[in-house]
Amino acid sequence: MDITLHTIILFLTVFISLNGINRGRSENFMFVPYLVKNDNQYYRFVSHLFFHSDYTHLAFNMFSFYFIGKYLEQYFMYEFGIVQGEIYFFILYFIGGFFATLIPFIRNQDNPGYRSLGASGAVSAVVFAFVLWNPKADLLVMFIPMKAWLFGFLYLAYEIWADKKDQSNIAHDAHIGGALFGVLFVLMIDINKGIEFINIFI
Repeated sequence: MDITLHTIILFLTVFISLNGINRGRSENFMFVPYLVKNDNQYYRFVSHLFFHSDYTHLAFNMFSFYFIGKYLEQYFMYEFGIVQGEIYFFILYFIGGFFATLIPFIRNQDNPGYRSLGASGAVSAVVFAFVLWNPKADLLVMFIPMKAWLFGFLYLAYEIWADKKDQSNIAHDAHIGGALFGVLFVLMIDINKGIEFINIFI
C-alpha cells in the first residue's frame, strides 16, 4: 500500500478515534464554540476531526473518506503532480474541516452546552470536491446506484432540510459548510470543472 496523505489521515483518525471511544478522552478535543471564543481554545477547530462519538460514526465517515478520498487524491496528483496534488488534498481536508465549523461557531459561540466532534465536515468537503471534479462518476449509495452529481444534489437538499428542522444532535450545518468549501476549492484550482459541470445539463 502506498503511503499517501489520504492513508495517513485515515489511519491517524481511526487510531485516535478508537482510543477516544475506548478511554473516553474526546471531551478535551471536541469542537466547543463557547470555549473557543472565551478561553481561546483555537485548537478545537481542528482537533475534533480526529475524534468520533462511537464506532458507527467513525465507520461511516471513514468508509466515505476511504473510497472517495482515495480517488480524489489520485486525480489531484495526476493533474497537478504528486507534491502539489498532496498539498491541495491537505488544504481541502483540513481547511474544509475548519470551514465546516464556521456556521456552528457563529450560531453557538455563546452556548456553553454545544459540542460536536467528528470528521463529517472535512469528509463532506472531500465528497463535494469529488462530485464537482467527476460529476458523472457512478456511486453506490445505500446500495442504490446513482451518478455523483445526483447524489450531490440529494445530499445537499437533505442537509438543508434537516438543518431547518433542527431535531437531532447531528451538525447538519457543518456538513453544508464543508460541502460548500469543497465546491469552492475545486473552482479555485480549476474553474473549468465548474464549466464542465454546468455543461452536463445543457
